[in-house]
Amino acid sequence: MIADLKPYAEYTESGLPWLGDIPQHWASERAKWLFTKMDRPVREDDEVVTCFRDGMVTLRKNRRLRGFTEATVYSGYQGICKGDLVIHGMDAFAGAIGVSDSDGKGTPVYNVCQPRPGVNASYYAHLVRQMSQSQWILALAKGIRERSTDFRFEMFGNQRVPLPPPDEQAAIVRFLDWANGRLERAIRAKRKVIALLNEQKQAIIHRAVTRGLDPSVPLKPSGILWLGNIPQHWEVRPLKAVCEIQSGITLGKDYVGQTTDEYPYLRVANVQAGHANLAVVKTIRVTKAEALRCTLQAGDVLMTEGGDPDKLGRGCVWNAQVAPCLHQNHVFAVRPNQSQLEPHFLSAEMGTRYARAYFESTAKQTTNLASTNKTKIGQFQVLLPSVDEQQRILTAITEETGPVNTAISRLERETELLREYRTRLVADVVTGKLDVREAAARLPADAALDDSNNDPDLGPELSDEAAEA
Repeated sequence: MIADLKPYAEYTESGLPWLGDIPQHWASERAKWLFTKMDRPVREDDEVVTCFRDGMVTLRKNRRLRGFTEATVYSGYQGICKGDLVIHGMDAFAGAIGVSDSDGKGTPVYNVCQPRPGVNASYYAHLVRQMSQSQWILALAKGIRERSTDFRFEMFGNQRVPLPPPDEQAAIVRFLDWANGRLERAIRAKRKVIALLNEQKQAIIHRAVTRGLDPSVPLKPSGILWLGNIPQHWEVRPLKAVCEIQSGITLGKDYVGQTTDEYPYLRVANVQAGHANLAVVKTIRVTKAEALRCTLQAGDVLMTEGGDPDKLGRGCVWNAQVAPCLHQNHVFAVRPNQSQLEPHFLSAEMGTRYARAYFESTAKQTTNLASTNKTKIGQFQVLLPSVDEQQRILTAITEETGPVNTAISRLERETELLREYRTRLVADVVTGKLDVREAAARLPADAALDDSNNDPDLGPELSDEAAEA
């Protein structure tokens, strides 16, 4: 059905550079004539409504997520009604735009917009999210912090937007709900397979670095609560005995009156499980002495302090892809004595279930957040076969996980292509480049939106940036 979509028969100029031509029977209008900016008082029983970056606007309790703290004072909060278009003033650039499915209360940074008669809020949620993906909001709004904006209703209200007939707005929403559901189910299916493959890979690594390669060797108690027996000839020592643990730079430090130079540095977002993400590497000005103290070396094992629980102790081996390069204080550089411990063997151990259990049990816990420190990292009990045996184990892991990694990479690429296709489809439909009226009319009456965000196995897809504010 999607492949059969065609353009409209006739088009006319919209007069809007970002939009181009629109179907001849469509109009355009300033958004302020389509929506009313609301400022409702909070009702006694109102619960918190959250606007997420994937476009979902719902009661927070309906989608409990890691990575945010609970407010103790709801000063300035406003009432939100089911059917309101909610535009997150700070995170709209990242897609935090959607229609509320609930009555409740929301933070004052939300622009709460009530649609006027004949206006389908869901159509405009799709449209404005597409506009955010095209960098329109970033260009229009004044930035108040990195990767954020101060997007006000006045900015939105003064913009001209397409205005299809009401029945066509409804047809577009119906079609996109159906198409998004199908595409999301396909993406979710691939994510489930990826999750299973990652579990398989972790099981291979865990077995190899905790039991070795020879199942017949005598075993002994490890003395580690979460581990059990290990090969009898292996040592167990605290990490600090075989590694130097280096703390990083504290941001915002004042160097007034001192000579500084600019250096690249790594943040938590740069340190992923098993690899460094260097798509965005920031720089900082520090003194030469401070830079020397926090300079990374090839072979350092990077470990994150925490934040969200999944970032606790997360890490990888640094291969000096950027040199010189420093690291922030929320990232530790663990420097093994390589005559005793291979960096990649340590990194493999840090990714095991027993390492996760250690860091989770010893972490400082707050609401949905967890963090470790230099002392706790140093106390981690590391398993120490001989260096030769470590190298043999690493070689075996590489060979056994190779096909798994290949399959994961293929599925990740397929998933990314599906996401790109979905983005392009939504953009073409909401801007009138494709006509979905006939396709929407042919949909079965029970065609429903996919409920992927409630998948208990996977949960929502979130980046290291905040999911909501």
